[in-house]
Amino acid sequence: MCGRFAVTLPPDAMAQLFEAAPANDLPEVPDYNVCPTTRIHTVALGPGGRRLTGMRWGFLPHWYKTPADGPLLINARAETIAEKPAFRDACRARRCLIPTAGFYEWDRSGSEKLPWFIHRADGAPLVMAGIWQDWARGEDRFTTCAIVTTAAEGRMTEIHDRIPVILDPADWALWLGEAGKGAARLMRAAPDEVIAMYRVSQAVNSNRARGPELIEPL
Repeated sequence: MCGRFAVTLPPDAMAQLFEAAPANDLPEVPDYNVCPTTRIHTVALGPGGRRLTGMRWGFLPHWYKTPADGPLLINARAETIAEKPAFRDACRARRCLIPTAGFYEWDRSGSEKLPWFIHRADGAPLVMAGIWQDWARGEDRFTTCAIVTTAAEGRMTEIHDRIPVILDPADWALWLGEAGKGAARLMRAAPDEVIAMYRVSQAVNSNRARGPELIEPL
């Protein structure tokens, strides 16, 4: 799964990178410890083309009566996303890009949770596949999203058995739906050469930690 990540790219640089029109109320950056239920940067199709906008990380199915009415859906499994009632419509019609500097994952040594930072080996932004959905009850209205994950392969399996679907720039248009059908073939683990990883301080285990020291290698 993916439960925390870092965002360091300024919004104007994100807008330029994705050729997307930025919203006026984007989340603040940098944030080295983005946690579930916060608003995150996403790129999705809207009227007129790509939009860089903020979405609540934590997908809310339409039948939830409140945001806490069921499990917190921060990830969607690629293997079942097209079948699960919560995700299947979004998978077909509402896909998004989630730009990051990298994400954290934990392995265990005895009783300790040991964090790693996983990023692109070439230093480029790590862009994760996402799905999104609008949710409303009374005056409560959210645009919500989840990160698509798949079975880990290669070195990543030494840390965890799941990994976010990582999209190369050439795949962005297909995932968003601009390049026709066939996005399902993108839901696979990135090859070993695409990602790099290193141990970081256990300070990131606290959701209150926010500084750049969180991604410094041990």
